[in-house]
Amino acid sequence: MWIITRYLDSNIPMFEFKTEQEARETLKKMKGYNVLSEVVYFNDPCFQQESA
Repeated sequence: MWIITRYLDSNIPMFEFKTEQEARETLKKMKGYNVLSEVVYFNDPCFQQESA
């Protein structure tokens, strides 16, 4: 999941996106100071360690 946090006129809205591409396309169109972040959940199956 990708999050854009925007700081503009003392407001701090956050926008959530499923793909990086979608977030970056939106980011190009936004005014103000913006931060793009990726949210990683470590309980996702791809991060689970196999027990020995």
